[in-house]
Amino acid sequence: MLAAIVAIVALVALLFLLTRGPPVEEQRAQRFMAQWARADYAAMHAELTAAARRARPLAAFEADLRRAAATATATQLSHGPVGDLRDGVVNVPTTVTTRAFGAVRATLRLPFAGEGDDARIDWSPYLSFPGVRRGERLARTTRLAPRAAILARDDTPLAQGDDRSSPLGPATAAIAGDLEAPQPERVERRRALGIPDDAPVGSSGLERVFDEQLAGRPGGTLRAGRRVLARSSPAAAPAVRTTIDPEVQQAATEALGAQFGGVAVLRPTTGEILALAGVAFSGLQPPGSTFKMITLAGALEARIVGPRSEYPVQTAATLEGVELENANGESCGGSLRLSFAHSCNSVFAPMGARLGSERLVAAAEAFGFNQDLRIPGAATSTIPPADEIGDALAVGSTAIGQGKVQATALQMGWVAATIAQGGVRTELTLRAGRMPVSKRVLRPATAQLVGRYMEAVVEVGTGKAAAITNVRVAGKTGTAELRDTTAAPCTPSPATPECPPVIPNDPTDTDAWFAAYAPAAKPRIAVGVVLVENGAGGDTAAPVARQVLVAGLKATR
Repeated sequence: MLAAIVAIVALVALLFLLTRGPPVEEQRAQRFMAQWARADYAAMHAELTAAARRARPLAAFEADLRRAAATATATQLSHGPVGDLRDGVVNVPTTVTTRAFGAVRATLRLPFAGEGDDARIDWSPYLSFPGVRRGERLARTTRLAPRAAILARDDTPLAQGDDRSSPLGPATAAIAGDLEAPQPERVERRRALGIPDDAPVGSSGLERVFDEQLAGRPGGTLRAGRRVLARSSPAAAPAVRTTIDPEVQQAATEALGAQFGGVAVLRPTTGEILALAGVAFSGLQPPGSTFKMITLAGALEARIVGPRSEYPVQTAATLEGVELENANGESCGGSLRLSFAHSCNSVFAPMGARLGSERLVAAAEAFGFNQDLRIPGAATSTIPPADEIGDALAVGSTAIGQGKVQATALQMGWVAATIAQGGVRTELTLRAGRMPVSKRVLRPATAQLVGRYMEAVVEVGTGKAAAITNVRVAGKTGTAELRDTTAAPCTPSPATPECPPVIPNDPTDTDAWFAAYAPAAKPRIAVGVVLVENGAGGDTAAPVARQVLVAGLKATR
C-alpha cells in the first residue's frame, strides 16, 4: 500500500514538471534569441531586468546591437537548442552569418537575475555579439581584393586594374566614372559591408552604380579583445558586364561634345541603357515641350481629346487671365496632329488644365516620374503632388513642361521608349543579361496615336533636323524657359544713363530638348537629349539626337 502511494506521488510530481514546461529562464532565452533573429529590438529589450533597461534604454540597446552587427558584417543570426539553467546562466549555441568572415559560431552566455516568473536577462553591452566576454570589445581589421573590371556589353574593358584604364580611351572615361575617398554619408553603409573606411569609393558613373559589386568580398580578422573569433581572406568579384555599347557611347560622347547637357540611349524592348553622356541621368531640368508626350497620352486616356479634335489657330492661350504664348509668338493650331507637331502651347496648356492636376500627375507617374530608378547616382524626375500644383494656370504650365516639373534626359528617353513599346514601360538597367521587367501603362491605341504624332514632329513639325533618310523617326522637341524673358522697364537716369541692351531670343534663356525613337515601325533605339541654356530643341538638340540615332541603328542591327 505504501509503495503504491509513493508511486502515485512520484507520478503526480512528474506530470507537474512535464506540464509546467521548461524553466522561465530557458523560455525567456528562447524568446530573446528568436526576437534577435528577426531584429525585434523592442521585444528583446522587454526581456531584460529593470536595472538593465535603465542602464541601456531602448535606443542605446538597439545602437549597441546594430554597431556590433556592422562591425562583424552580420547578415543573419541563428541558434541551436537552448541549454539548461546553470549557476544563473543559460548557454545558447549561436551562429552569425557574416559577409566578411563567413559563419561565426560561438556560445552566448545569457545571465539571469530574479526568481520564478520574475527572472529576466541581466544584459550588458558585451552581450551584443556571441562569444564576446565581459571586459572585451568587438573589433575587426579588413582588407579588399583588387577591384573588379567593368566591361561593355561586348566584354571590352571600360575600367580595369589599379589605374582603371580602358583600351577605348577618353570616350568611356566619363561613363566609367571616378574613385575617391568616401563621403561621411557612405562610410556607415560600407562599414557594414566590411569595406575599410579609407578604401576608395565609386563617386560617379559605372564605378558608383556597381561600387559594392566591384569591391568583392572583404577579408580580415574579427576579434573579441585579443582573441580571434574568425579569419578570412578577401575574394575578388567577377568582372561586371554592363549594357553600354562602345560604338553608341562613342557617338553620344562626340555628339554632345563640349556642350553642357546629357544624352541617354536606350533599347526600348529590354530597358538596357546603351550610352550615357554628360549629365544624362543626374542633371534635372524643366523638360519643356517633351512633356507634351505625357500630356497628350493622359488626355487621350481620359478621352477628352481624340484624333478628330480641332483647335483655333492662335498665338497664345489665356489661363487665369495670363497669356501663355507659343514659341516665338507663332500662330498654330488646327488638328490635334498638327498642334502636337508644331508644339502649340496655345493648345496643350488648356488641354492640361482641362485634364486637371490629378490626372496629369497620374499620367506622369505612369511614365516613371516620382519613382526611384534604383540606379545609384541617378536623379529622380519629379512632378509636384496634384494638390500642390495650383490653379489652372499652374496646371497648364506644368502640362507644357514648365512650372516645377523636373526631368533628366534619361527619363524623357524612357518616356519615348515606353511609347515605342506600345505603352509598355520596361525597367531601366545597366546590368547586361538581366531579364526585362515590364508593365503596361497605356492602352495600345493611345501609344500608337502618340507615336504617329511624334512621327509628324519629325516629318512636318519642329523636329525636322532629326530626320534620317529612309528611316521613320518619331520624336518630340522641347524648349524650356529658364527665366522670365520679359524685359523690365528701364528709364534713363543719372544713376543709369543707359539702359542695358535687350537681347532677343537669347539662347541661354532656354534648355533645348529632344526625345525620340527609331525606326518608328519596329523601334530598336530610343534617345533623350538635353542641352542646358542652348536654344531651341529643334535647332540644337534634334541634330544631336539624329547623330546618335544613326550610330545606334548601325550598332543594333
